[in-house]
Amino acid sequence: MTTMNPSDISILVVEPSDTQRKIITNELKKQGVTELSSAKSVSEALSIVERHSYDLITSAMYFDDGTALDLLKKIRANDKISDTAFMLVSSEHKRENLEEFKQSGVIALLPKPFTHDHLAAAINTTIDLLSADEMELEHFDVHEIRVLLVDDSRLARNHIKRVLNNLGMMKVTEAVDGQQAINLLQDSMFDLIVTDYNMPEVDGRELTRYVREQSQQSHLPILMVTSESNDTHLANIEQDGVNALCDKPFEPQVVKQILYKLLEH
Repeated sequence: MTTMNPSDISILVVEPSDTQRKIITNELKKQGVTELSSAKSVSEALSIVERHSYDLITSAMYFDDGTALDLLKKIRANDKISDTAFMLVSSEHKRENLEEFKQSGVIALLPKPFTHDHLAAAINTTIDLLSADEMELEHFDVHEIRVLLVDDSRLARNHIKRVLNNLGMMKVTEAVDGQQAINLLQDSMFDLIVTDYNMPEVDGRELTRYVREQSQQSHLPILMVTSESNDTHLANIEQDGVNALCDKPFEPQVVKQILYKLLEH
């Protein structure tokens, strides 16, 4: 594994409030981050990242010239910086306003005010994303594990695939929805399914039912990645035959622990 420390990563803090920007910057310094830059607006942030790449961008939600979502979309659309880790720091709690961030592969959604532990976890997730940390499995050669990754968001697929690749899983086949996944399952063999829950046409729950009830690969382990928070709803999903549930944002260390349990049981 490549060993990295907070001092090895570069961060751009995008925050319109001078006071908040100082608070976030000071907290990052306490974490050991030394390479820090800042911006007050979406346009200033875009101007900076066009000249210099960063390992992580931490952004407030609202600016005079746009929102964090505007900034995130422009970053993801730029091939040179599209893989940059992105973290939202916001007092926004409405699920519908945060959903698109979760679907875009952000590494963390930090509340305002955030705690020392919140920030430390986000920094560690960034380091995990930048580091190769291959799994060592007793029953599988991790490089040979055939993963079917199902998500209707290209950005989410890119983020999840990056995490899986870092864990040593290089044989990842992508499907844009449950129906395409079913078609692939009819023609190819897999060792693991990682699927989103919310998808058009055939969602993750319907895909799971197909695998368990109609597929020739009915014993495949299924990891469902979901931003759902309703406990009753999640219990119903598990009853359909999902082996494990994982929240969005998709955190590398949490995923690694889940996959060990799924593949080494």
